[in-house]
Amino acid sequence: MMPQEGVVQFNLTFLPADPLPAAMLGSLNAWRQIFYKLGLIGQDPHRYGGLGFGNISIRLESGNATSFIISGTQTGGMDKLFPEHYPIVKTFDPATNSVVAEGVIRPSSESLTHGSLYRLDQTIGAVIHVHSPDIWTQADSIEIPVIHRDVHFGTPEMAEAVCRLFQSTPVSILKIFAMGGHEDGIVAFGSSMEQAGLTLVRYLALATV
Repeated sequence: MMPQEGVVQFNLTFLPADPLPAAMLGSLNAWRQIFYKLGLIGQDPHRYGGLGFGNISIRLESGNATSFIISGTQTGGMDKLFPEHYPIVKTFDPATNSVVAEGVIRPSSESLTHGSLYRLDQTIGAVIHVHSPDIWTQADSIEIPVIHRDVHFGTPEMAEAVCRLFQSTPVSILKIFAMGGHEDGIVAFGSSMEQAGLTLVRYLALATV
């Protein structure tokens, strides 16, 4: 049975906390706004059961090397986000399918995937997960790695599949991949939100030529 779009699949320990300072979220929120306007993050009653889609994160500069700020679950349909819409993932463990987070709202259903990327490469500072039919359907022709269609979003198996991509494909250089089993799902990443965002825009252009 396919997981329902946007529904958290992991075991979550959630700790209520105050919103983050708006100054920490400037670039993150600006790029999120761009992809919302492009329709790569959003909500459509005719797609994915009408649920919101897409999420975005940045590494949190703290003592914990794998903690990160991520957009909250089911915020895709909101045209503008505010600090209360960005929780912090403090720790996570794909082996036990668990996430510990804090904030006003619970974290995205793709938190394990984002976290796996931050753990794999300490130079990654930002991750963007969007839904792009153009890139997804042409992933092979524009030569981006694709995770097997049997791997579902938001699961330990997806986190493991991301690790395998780093071992068997040039994804660390390309900084983008498609989720074969997650309709239209595309993930881009980079050392900064700007690098991740520009990578995604470049491949969107290649897919729509």
